[in-house]
Amino acid sequence: MKCLVLGGAGFIGSHLSRGLLDAGHAVRVFEKKGVNRANLAGLESRLELVEDDFSDAHGLREALKGMDAVFHLIGTTIPKTSNEDVLYDVMSNLVPTLSLLDACRREGVKKILFASSGGTVYGVPDALPIGEDHPTRPISAYGVQKLSIEKYMEVFRVMGGSDYAVLRIANPYGGRQRPDAQQGAVAVFAHKALRGEPLEIWGDGKVVRDFIHISDVIAAFLSALESSGRPSRVFNVGSGRGHSLLDLIAELEKALGRPAAKKFLAARGVDVPANVLSIERAKKELGWEPKVAFADGIARAVAEAKKNLGLA
Repeated sequence: MKCLVLGGAGFIGSHLSRGLLDAGHAVRVFEKKGVNRANLAGLESRLELVEDDFSDAHGLREALKGMDAVFHLIGTTIPKTSNEDVLYDVMSNLVPTLSLLDACRREGVKKILFASSGGTVYGVPDALPIGEDHPTRPISAYGVQKLSIEKYMEVFRVMGGSDYAVLRIANPYGGRQRPDAQQGAVAVFAHKALRGEPLEIWGDGKVVRDFIHISDVIAAFLSALESSGRPSRVFNVGSGRGHSLLDLIAELEKALGRPAAKKFLAARGVDVPANVLSIERAKKELGWEPKVAFADGIARAVAEAKKNLGLA
């Protein structure tokens, strides 16, 4: 298939682009102008790169021409920043996505695959693990925006637009995840620990999250692309297991062979106390399930961080 990857030079996007190419698909990457291409190193001759503004409807429609499938990975905010400027969150994410959905309908795109947020659309869970039918009560503008996009995808499908699949991704981690970002605890903590810097923990460290290795996320996207005629269009993508931040740090320390300094900060209002996703639907309908165990994934992340810092 001819695939357009929106945000293809990012953490998830670069891994997805390689996965699609290795599976025999043609890939066109859409990224902002002047994007850092480091994540695409070694792939330049195998894919097409288009640089434009996601909010430019004309440029976006040009990039869509001839495409069979579109992977929507672009996001300008995270939960914390979305609440700080809700209007920006809507204008830079939801509004351009509506233009995308309309353009996909006009250009005859067969399928759209959207990276939603399994960590925020549900809000505070009634029970764990969380299934796709759990009530959606996001407590951040980020979660509301992601959920809104999901709903609009169905609206456009009913109006004759593209078929779609929504992947509600838990907490992905792995190679090429930015160590200087405000989210992505595995990469941030691994790099800080190796540099001897304290790990900043919001709250008491007992919040529980569902960490999933990037290779398993990509496998889920590929399965969703190739599946058709399934009863569902929304899938949780996680490990199905929960680990607290203190558990994560203990695993990092095990991989490092030494303790890490810690700095506890006040808890944040955008953080739900626990989030663990049920992945039974994806197992049944997509034939997918995660392969990388938590301990193995963390060990890989520490090895990647050592390599990045020249310590390997």
